[in-house]
Amino acid sequence: MSLRSSYVIIQSARVLKNKENLPWSLYVGVCGPPGQTSHHAWLEYSHAKKGDIVFVTAAAGPVGATVIQIAKADGLRVIASAGSDEKVEFVRSIGADVAFNYKTTSTCSGRKARSISRSSYWDNVGGEALEAALEYAAQKSHFIICGNISNYNATEPYNVKNLQNILWREVTLHGFLTGSLMPKYAEEFHKTFPARVASGEIKYLEHRVHGFENAGQAILDVQRGNHFGKMILVVAEE
Repeated sequence: MSLRSSYVIIQSARVLKNKENLPWSLYVGVCGPPGQTSHHAWLEYSHAKKGDIVFVTAAAGPVGATVIQIAKADGLRVIASAGSDEKVEFVRSIGADVAFNYKTTSTCSGRKARSISRSSYWDNVGGEALEAALEYAAQKSHFIICGNISNYNATEPYNVKNLQNILWREVTLHGFLTGSLMPKYAEEFHKTFPARVASGEIKYLEHRVHGFENAGQAILDVQRGNHFGKMILVVAEE
């Protein structure tokens, strides 16, 4: 076995002042990369107007939950899916107008699927959910492609069967990397978002695992959806 060394050159860094005296763990969660992902991509790609409908998948996760709250603050109606009844109750508590457990209710069938004709779709999972979103997309809707969880560990990836709807519905798909959006939105995020979290306007959940020896299991739990909130590995108390 050979060993390789990797080097990262940091061209710029930000000193976090934490004027709101928030728990520092939030700066790897809602006030860090997951929050930035939600904030930056929503501002850049949603093209949303008050009264529009957005469908959010993996809605109880740190990105999905933040997107719900940003969308509600902008006056949108939100439909959300999550992987347990407990998670469904949480996404309702943070503002989702309609929420369902995708493990017990197929995204592609029933009234919930037919009700999600909407102008925006925040995709964290791909697969069947993306297919349902395309089937019931409003004309000229915007799809923000943030993740593809359903296919990360699948032995046979789900093949979306209605990609032709991208053409027929004039859907615009926005794939993105958060780092590409930081020059445009990072300053505003750091000025405003921690205060919104501190005031309670933006709510969050953390799933804390203690001990570095449990890091492997924590990663597996994230991949399998067995966590609830932002996974935090605590290696030492402050």
